[in-house]
Amino acid sequence: MNKITWNEFEKIDIRVGTIMEAIDFPEVEKEAYKLRVDLGKKLGIKKSSAQITTLYTKRELIGMQVLVAVNLHPKKIGPFLSECLIMGFYKEESSVVLAIPDGKIENGLRLV
Repeated sequence: MNKITWNEFEKIDIRVGTIMEAIDFPEVEKEAYKLRVDLGKKLGIKKSSAQITTLYTKRELIGMQVLVAVNLHPKKIGPFLSECLIMGFYKEESSVVLAIPDGKIENGLRLV
């Protein structure tokens, strides 16, 4: 395991956001959704792509709060530009369990 310094870790800006929209993303090789996430007044709404179709339906994602890395460079995924990274944990067979807060909190709050 590569170790990083505390200063390096502090550079990662992880916020809470609410998924506002989840639609199919048929243009990609691995099944995924296109998401729109509300990250509060300061950051606004950001787009992301997530390979979470195994454990989550589009309907159950709407309104769900998730942890989001917001200060990564945008990533082009097929015809789509992902502006942030929805965080989660790999489970068996590459399915992803989303990282979520324990209770409802204000969108945009930073993980400390």
